[in-house]
Amino acid sequence: MGQKLKIAGWISIGAMAGALTTVQLQAVARAGMAPLPLEELQQLAAVFGMVKTDYVEPVDEKKLITDAISGMVASLDPHSVYFDKKTYKEFREGTSGRFVGVGIEISQEDGLVKVVSPIEGSPADRAGLKPNDLITRIDDTAVKGLSLNDAVKKMRGEPQTKVMLTIFRKDESRTFPVTITREEIRTQSVRSKVIEPGYAWIRLSQFQERTVDDFVVKIEQIYKQEPKLKGLVLDLRNDPGGLLDAAVAVSAAFLPENVTVVSTNGQLVESKSVYKASPEFYQRRNGADPLKRLPAALKTVPLVVLVNEGSASASEIVAGALQDYKRATIMGNQTFGKGSVQTVRPLGPDTGIKLTTARYYTPSGKSIQARGIVPDVMIDETAEGSPFAALRTREADLEKHLNSGQGAELKDPGREKAREEAMKRLEEEAKKTPEQRRPPELGSDKDFQLAQAINQLKGRPVLVSKTAVVEPKNEKKEN
Repeated sequence: MGQKLKIAGWISIGAMAGALTTVQLQAVARAGMAPLPLEELQQLAAVFGMVKTDYVEPVDEKKLITDAISGMVASLDPHSVYFDKKTYKEFREGTSGRFVGVGIEISQEDGLVKVVSPIEGSPADRAGLKPNDLITRIDDTAVKGLSLNDAVKKMRGEPQTKVMLTIFRKDESRTFPVTITREEIRTQSVRSKVIEPGYAWIRLSQFQERTVDDFVVKIEQIYKQEPKLKGLVLDLRNDPGGLLDAAVAVSAAFLPENVTVVSTNGQLVESKSVYKASPEFYQRRNGADPLKRLPAALKTVPLVVLVNEGSASASEIVAGALQDYKRATIMGNQTFGKGSVQTVRPLGPDTGIKLTTARYYTPSGKSIQARGIVPDVMIDETAEGSPFAALRTREADLEKHLNSGQGAELKDPGREKAREEAMKRLEEEAKKTPEQRRPPELGSDKDFQLAQAINQLKGRPVLVSKTAVVEPKNEKKEN
C-alpha cells in the first residue's frame, strides 16, 4: 500500500465538486495505450482549421482547444471535468478545507446551479442560503448555459470582495438577490456534544485533511466528559464527501483492525485496490497514527449512523462499511449514491483533468453507484414526515450518470407520483412564513432524527418513516 500511496499522491472523495479523486504523479501517456483513431483525429484537426479560418471573427486558438478538451471530458459523466489554471488551484484548495469564496456545496439542475448545502458558518450560511436554492445569476451573468466550473470561477475571488447571487427559492416561489462578501472559508468539519448523560453526538460535515485529527480530539472530549459512554450518534447527514484516507480512518476508529473498508475496481491496475482498517491505508506520510489516542471503548460502544440524501461518496463509504459489519445501525434516508472514483491527472504544471476511473464497493461487494446506502431504519426528517424528500436530486437523477455495474437500473413508478404530491405540498408550504419553514438545526433539541437515534440506542420505540421512498434494487443480469 505504501508504494501505491507514493504513486497516487493523495485521494479524495465527494459529491459533484468534491468527488473521490486520486492525484497521480505519473505522466498522462500510458504503456500499452490502444491505437489512436487517426481518421477521427484528422476530422478534429480539420474542424479546428475551418473554425480558425472561416468563423465570422477571429477566435482564440488556445480557448478552442481547451473548450474541446472540456467538452470531451464533460460528455462522459457528471463527475469528469477539465481543470484550467484557476479551477485546478481552487480544487486543490477545496480538499485542504481552505479557499476563498462564499461557502456552498453545489450541483447542477436544469442548467442552473443548485445549492446542495451551505458550509456551516460560511458567508453563504450567514446570508441565509438553503439547500435546494437555485442560483440563476452571478453578478450580471446568467447561470443558464454556464458549466459548473465556470459558475464556481465566478463565485470565487479575492477576500473581502462582493458577489451578488440571484436566488430562486422553490418552496417560496420567489426570486431575490443576495450580496455576499467573499472570505477565506475554513470549514469546521467536526462538531460534537453530549446530548444527555451517557449519550453523545459527533457530526462530520466533510472529510478534509484535518478531519481525522479533529475527530480524535472531539472523541477525547466526549470521553473526558462521559467516561462510561453508553451510546454514540455519528451524524453524516448532508456530508458530501472529501478525502478517502479520512473516510478509511473514521471507519477504522470503530472497526476491528485490518478488515476491508472499501474496494475499487476499474480498467487500470492501480484502480483495483482494497483499503483496510490499518494505519498504512490512512496514515499521512511521516505522521503518527492519529487513532492510537482513541479510547479502546470506542470499538464497542453502541453506535447509530445518521444519513440522508445529502450523504455522498466518502460518507457512504463509512456508512456502508459500518453497515456491512453490523457495527452500527444506519438510520435516516437513502443516501446520494455516488460510488465512482475520479482520478486527477496533471496536463501540465497548473492544469489537469478529473476522470472517472473506477467504481467503489462496500466490504460485502455491493456497488453504491446510482443506488446509495439504504438505512436499516428509515426515519423521517420531522414527526410529520419528509414531504419533500422525493424532490431531492440523487446520483441516479443526474444526466449521463454511471450505472452501478451490477445490473440494469429499475425505475420506480411511484417516484414520479411522490414528486407530484411533494410539489402540491410545496404550494401549501409557500403560504407559511420563512420562520415557520426553517428546518431545525442539526444536533439541536428539535432534531427529530437525532431524537430517534437516541431512542434506538436506549432500546426505546422509534418512529419509522411515513413517507420515505426507496429506490428499487438493481436486477442482476443473467449470463
